[in-house]
Amino acid sequence: MDSIYTYLLINIATIAYPIAQSFERRLKFYNNWRFLFPAMAITGSYFIVWDILKTYYKVWEFNPKYLLGINIINLPIEEWLFFITVPFACVFLYEVLNYYVKKDILGNIAPSISLYLGLILVVLAFLNYDKAYTFVVFLMQGAFLLLHFFVLKRQWLGRFFLAYFVSLVPFMVVNGILTSLPVVIYDNTQNLGIRLYTIPIEDTIYSMMLIMMNITFYEQFRNKSKIKENKHN
Repeated sequence: MDSIYTYLLINIATIAYPIAQSFERRLKFYNNWRFLFPAMAITGSYFIVWDILKTYYKVWEFNPKYLLGINIINLPIEEWLFFITVPFACVFLYEVLNYYVKKDILGNIAPSISLYLGLILVVLAFLNYDKAYTFVVFLMQGAFLLLHFFVLKRQWLGRFFLAYFVSLVPFMVVNGILTSLPVVIYDNTQNLGIRLYTIPIEDTIYSMMLIMMNITFYEQFRNKSKIKENKHN
């Protein structure tokens, strides 16, 4: 198989099962697509701008050996697809866990996780202000966690953390492939240089922010819909 299809096939493999199972009669995830798609559009827009800037400044770059060669605003088409396939799969996982795990296992400690992890990330960001990837991703996700603790205070936060921790398993597989080939090449002067196998530690926080932002908007849109439905009943 030609290696130029590698990143595209990773995207397809990521989303294939979640799409197929979206029509499963118990979960009926397709009913929630109307909340998911706008959440993905908003979150994806933010991350794509971030990606364009980081690619422009060579914080990371993409190996043409594993790409189709189609670029949009200096980003491979596969990277654009990444912000569709990964959020879709992760929100699907979130809903699967909500359906099958009835108890909110992390509900009681979720606020503490948000507070302390948020503070740690902000402190680490400023201690590493000279490393672009570390500084930006730690600061942004630290601030987002603190926003959830002090302002948003969502009841589903424990559910999110459970989904995130479970998602680290497929994350290690997908990102392991992307960073070991490598499809994505990092400038190690712009990160801590700490790796999980071949994955920069910052990627775990990047993934947390991507999933958390998608679920935040997803739940917001779903909640608004429920409020409207209740008013009409």
